[in-house]
Amino acid sequence: MVELHRPVMEREVLEYLVCCPDGIYIDATLGDGGHAGAILSSLTPQGRLIGLDWDKEALKRAEKRLNEFKGRMILVHESYTNVEEVLLNLKIDLVDGILIDLGASTLQLMDAERGFSYHREGDLDMRMDRRSSLTAKDIVNQYPEEQLATIFFRYGEERWSKKIATSIVRAREQHGPFEDSKALAEVVKGAIPARFRRQGGHPSRKVFQALRLAVNRELENISAFLPQALRVLTPGGRMVVIAYHSLEDRIVKNFLREHSGQCSCPPNLPCVCGQKAELKSITGKALKPLPTEVENNPRARSARLRVAEKLN
Repeated sequence: MVELHRPVMEREVLEYLVCCPDGIYIDATLGDGGHAGAILSSLTPQGRLIGLDWDKEALKRAEKRLNEFKGRMILVHESYTNVEEVLLNLKIDLVDGILIDLGASTLQLMDAERGFSYHREGDLDMRMDRRSSLTAKDIVNQYPEEQLATIFFRYGEERWSKKIATSIVRAREQHGPFEDSKALAEVVKGAIPARFRRQGGHPSRKVFQALRLAVNRELENISAFLPQALRVLTPGGRMVVIAYHSLEDRIVKNFLREHSGQCSCPPNLPCVCGQKAELKSITGKALKPLPTEVENNPRARSARLRVAEKLN
């Protein structure tokens, strides 16, 4: 039996998020319910949690895992990009805290049917929400070489993006469309010069990350979510964001800077931007997991946690 996804930086999440034990909290990426269970355990019987996830299978696992908290939580099959609409439907105006963990769960990554893994044969799907139409197979088999290279470079920061894109197009022309993830991983591996294949983990890691981000529009979704999170927080409420690579974390960092009232005018000139502080950073720089957590849960290695509090 596969172990359930272990929540990353659980201690830090509880320390910074739960400031009102009888309040209302949102876990915007419920996953298998690890963070949600910890949050609910730290609340009083009056405290409530709203859990969102666009993965229907994950939502079912979380519901089972959180069964002891039945009556104190509301689970919704919805993307975090629609958090304002969810609260509107629930007739809830503001919440005391909101958590978003941008990582994929262990079970998602190991599910052969989803195509996230470069170690296993699986359909090139990579959709978090099966209601979406675009799949990784569509991108790999239909996008032109230049567009593939752009995706690999932008979303995966892949040094060999052009060479990989060329190899993919050549392979699909010679052997037909790609059907499974392992076949794609082999082509990607073969496109990277041998002496660089042993650097930075599996040779296909960045390409698979890029495809997952592109299929699910994850970077665009973060940009759509953050302003909503700010609007639904009550004054004094907190937003906790866990990111796993520089692209995600940069979006979060820039958003917090923009809304913390920092002047964006050129230096040595009078301020004319009129920036007003709506948030204050609680952690300053992003927090990293402790070495002991990384040792026990290697998936936490790249996690970066940022916390902001809404001002009046």
